[in-house]
Parts: sequence; structure tokens; C-alpha cells
Amino acid sequence: MLQVAPLITELQSLGLRLPRAGLRRQGGAGPAEGGTLLAAGRAFNVPTASPFVTDSPFSLDDSGGELWVRRGGTRLLQVDLPPRPRFYHERDQQGTPLRQLALLHGADCLATTVLQTCVYWPEPTRCRFCGIELSLRGGQTTDRKTPEQLARAALRAHELDGVRHVVLTTGATREGREELRLLADCARAIKRSAGLPVHAQFCPPREPGAMAALQDSGIDAVGIHIESMDPAALKWVAPAKAAMGLKRFQAAWQEAVEVFGPGQVESFLIAGLGESPESLITGADMLAELGVYPFVVPLRPIPGSLLQADRPPSPEVMDRIYRGVARVLQRRGLHSSQCAAGCVRCGACGALWAYELEPAEMVCHRARTSGELARALAIRHQVFVREQGIVKRTDQDQEDRRSIHLVAEHQGEIVGTVRVFQTREGRNQWVGGRLAVAREHRSSGAGQLLVRYAMLTVKREGCTRFLATVQQKNVPFFQYIGWRKEGEPFDLHDWPHQLMVADLDRVE
Repeated sequence: MLQVAPLITELQSLGLRLPRAGLRRQGGAGPAEGGTLLAAGRAFNVPTASPFVTDSPFSLDDSGGELWVRRGGTRLLQVDLPPRPRFYHERDQQGTPLRQLALLHGADCLATTVLQTCVYWPEPTRCRFCGIELSLRGGQTTDRKTPEQLARAALRAHELDGVRHVVLTTGATREGREELRLLADCARAIKRSAGLPVHAQFCPPREPGAMAALQDSGIDAVGIHIESMDPAALKWVAPAKAAMGLKRFQAAWQEAVEVFGPGQVESFLIAGLGESPESLITGADMLAELGVYPFVVPLRPIPGSLLQADRPPSPEVMDRIYRGVARVLQRRGLHSSQCAAGCVRCGACGALWAYELEPAEMVCHRARTSGELARALAIRHQVFVREQGIVKRTDQDQEDRRSIHLVAEHQGEIVGTVRVFQTREGRNQWVGGRLAVAREHRSSGAGQLLVRYAMLTVKREGCTRFLATVQQKNVPFFQYIGWRKEGEPFDLHDWPHQLMVADLDRVE
């Protein structure tokens, strides 16, 4: 964790009083009530325009030729302001200022809302935190950006200001197809002109297959934002998204991870919508388990939005959340540095990047893509067919289709696997099996990690009785990590086996 993390967290919760109004912009779907500071080699955005900022203990001191964040009379952190982007002074072929087409976010991210209207904006089902049409109403942007306009903006922002990646957001249309086509067309044009990595954000599509088309257009990473995994909080803050249902989001996340890869899919989780910190951290783990980066940010009440009178969570709450989510990311092998483009790579709207830990050397998670599952099955085949000869041709069976397949990953390589599935005898009884670790990693602790994670996985699924049939020679290993024998040994495939029952109270 960086030393500046607690201070950035405080600033984003309490805001920063300015000596002049030179930092802020208003409206739009990004950090519309804030300004960007540069420090510790990073950019971070802090509230400057919301009403609660007048009570902040922090102020920006611009006396003496240097910029300092102060609390009272104490200088805390020397900062810089990003220079005004030079591409803001240019226009497209029709004379539209490029600053009305796209804006610099953070240090090197070009962000734009390709469709600045949303079908839900005039309805009660609009997202309460959103200010997407405010900048349009104020004449600061255009309602629809063309691929040609954004290709020009991206090229000039790259050439003049060193922009290194692009974020495309959009308001929603009734069926969703229009914004997906526009996002793809804009990404294709940006790739041709500037060759920059592109991130696109959209609601979960209704039909499968959309992700492959987006990838074909040149999009490198995507954001499918749910904002809260808590059903009650989501229904209150984003009724339209709540009506889409969690299953639709899950299907879209899984398809996106399959196409773009783990860590290239993000979902915003906004702290301060009524969800408890513990619930938010649990939701972040559910996303990370799928290979989705949970981009946690504090609520940033935008003036003019339905939540304009609210306040962000306290610094203490955000610190607790960030620390918990950082541990989640470490356990699941995710890190913002892996992301090709997007809000996760920029990171300026939150402070999670300052809390991140290096991924653990050995991590465990569900098989998130067909490639990971294929590697897991290959390890099983090597162990049970080729090495041990327990079965002759294949160890795969009818239970594989309904199993949850877990994998151990060492520095990006799948090195072990185990499966768990619910028995047909009762919904609270589960079975684990097919534990296999690649030969060169059998002394690494991968097997123990897999068994413990299998116990945790079934416990989260509501299991109260978890069984496994293990080879007799492995009984001491299972006893060591909280399993007990049940019944007498028996032969299976001419190998002695023992039925074991897990003590699920041993895992949290």
C-alpha cells in the first residue's frame, strides 16, 4: 500500500476546497464534480464542486509558486495540476471543438460518451447517481459523437498530450443494439487513426455473441457495471439495472471474460449506496472469482443528479473496503496493471490502486474460460490416465458438466484442479473429487489450497455436508486440513479408497 493511500481516501471522501475554480468540470458520466491532481507518480480525482466540500478540512494552497494540499496550517502533500490538454484548442472538420467530443481523464486517458443521451434519463428508473445529460444540457458536449470525430480527437490527444488509452462510455438505448454498433464503429475508427487500446462500457446485452463482435472491432477491454451486488441497494439506486437481473449480468461477465480474458473486464461497485462494507467486499470477491475486476469507488454525488445532496462514505469506511478488496484481488490474481485500457488502468476516480497488493504466487479460483478448463482437464488426464492408470481412456464423466471446476494458478499458469458438485440426494450435500496437481508443483501447496478452496466454495453455496472419496494414501493429508473418515476403506478401480467428510467450520 502506498503511503499516500490514506490521504487520497480522505480527500475523495471529504473533498478539497479550491482557491479558484480552475479544476472542475460539470456534467457527464465521469468525475463531473471534481478535479485531478498529480502526486506520487499517479493522477487522482477529488471532489471540488459538491456542497459538502465547503466543510472539508482540506484546501489547496497555491501560494509561493507551489501547490500543496493542506489541512489547516499544515502542508501534507505537494501536488501538480495536469496541464490543459493542447488538443482542447483544436476542432474537427465541421468546426466542433475537440474538447466537446472527448476529455482527458487522469493522466493519460481519453474518455468520451459516444451517446450522451439515455433512454432511462427522463424516467423514474434512471440511475440516481448519473449525470449523463447534464453536460449536454449545459452545451459542453454533443449528443452523438461520430467515429470520424473520435478518430480525430484520439489521434490529436495522442500526438499532442501523450494519451495512451481510450474509454468509450454510452447512454442506453431501448434494445441496446444501437449503442453496441456505435461503440464498435468508434473503436474501429480510433484503432485505424491512433492505434490506441480501447475500453468500452455498456449494459449487459440481451443476446449472446456481442462480445466477439466488439473484440473484432478493436476493443481491448470492457466495463459492464452493476454498481451494487446488493439487490435492495441496486433496486433503489438503479431500478433499470435491477430489472435486468443478476443472471443477465453474470452471463455477460462470463462471456466477456471468455472473449477478452480475466482482468480485462471490469464492473464498478459504488460504496455509499446503502450496502454494508462486508457485503460490498463479498460482492467484489464474487466478481473477481469470475475474472472481473471489481472497480470500487466511493459515491461521488454529482450536482444536478438525484443524489446531489448525498455525501461519500467516510474515509474510515472506504479504508476498510479498500483493504478488504485489495486482499480479494491478491487472492484471485488480479491487478490493475494487467488491464489494457479503461477505468481500472486509469484508476483516478478511486484509491484502490494505492491499496493493491502484488498477486499471490499461488492463487485459486473457478475455471473462468474454456482455455483454463481445458488446461485443468489436461492435468487430470495426465494424473489419472497416464500416470496412475486408474482409468484407461478418460477420467471425464457425466458429472463434469454440472460441476464447478476450481483451478490453482501459479504465476499465470494453471497447475492443479479439483471439481465440486451438488449430489442428487439433497441440495445441501456436495461432493468433491478429481483433485489433480501437475507433477512439478506437488510440493508447492497447490493441493492443500485447492481442497481448502473447494470447502469454502461449497460452504458459500449452502452446503452443510461435503464428501470426498480419496485414495487411502491421501487420508492423512485430508485429516490434516479438517476432514474425518466415514465408514471403512473400499476398493475403487482396484485402488483402496476412503470416504471422507469435511469440517466446513474450518474455513472462512
